[in-house]
Amino acid sequence: MSPGRSTEHGKVWLVGAGPGAADLLTLRASRALAAADLVLYDALVDEAALGLAPRAAKFSVGKRAGRASVAQDTIHALLVRAARAGKRVVRLKCGDPFVLGRGGEEALALAEAGVAVEVVPGVSSAIAGPGAAGIPVTLRGVSSGVLVLTAVPEDACLKVLTAQDPSVVTCVLLMALGGRARIAAHLLERGFRTDVPAAVVLGATTARAWSWIGTLGELGGVTLPPDRDDLPGLVVLGDVVAAAAPIRAALGVEPAFTLGYHDLAEVHLGSA
Repeated sequence: MSPGRSTEHGKVWLVGAGPGAADLLTLRASRALAAADLVLYDALVDEAALGLAPRAAKFSVGKRAGRASVAQDTIHALLVRAARAGKRVVRLKCGDPFVLGRGGEEALALAEAGVAVEVVPGVSSAIAGPGAAGIPVTLRGVSSGVLVLTAVPEDACLKVLTAQDPSVVTCVLLMALGGRARIAAHLLERGFRTDVPAAVVLGATTARAWSWIGTLGELGGVTLPPDRDDLPGLVVLGDVVAAAAPIRAALGVEPAFTLGYHDLAEVHLGSA
């Protein structure tokens, strides 16, 4: 059903806003926003994206660590109530609705309430964040896969991470900035190399983007810029961080990887 058509009982669109920049929204997301009566949006959604919904009432229901936020059950109730009142509702979520964004919980709540729902996928920051910083999450001959984890709850994250080989799999950690020192210490205690390449990416795809490149041994002590503590961020672990140095140089992304790690940048990519 087109977002432009009204429905007797209303409908909810779970829309992915992408990793940051508003021009990374999909055309389908733009159409849903243009037709919306109500937009409930995450805290980190770009203001320009909200401008795509000129006729809608807009309310922030986002969650930020350590700050007061709207309870998830309350968000479910708001979505159901508005849809039952015949509203076209967009739940605008950062990244992709179904990638560590509680979109699955919201879809289940809407389905249980008998409310029509449509998912509009978005560009996930787990992939686009490293990519915007010049780090491909997979690279033939270096990384054969990518593991995406949330660091909350931390115990579950650490259990999975400990079983990985960073020379084979790229690990992307969301919501890990606050716990980066504990995560690094845990992995080093369990035998991870201190020189495992690591990266921190803040505000990917936005004008305020910032990145750091180093090693697992240094990750816990990295200082984040105090003027950007409002930005979302992620941590990347794996040999592909070092191998991507020429890509970062070509894109003009600083800093380059210059910490003496063995020269993965010359990896032979022609083999099967």
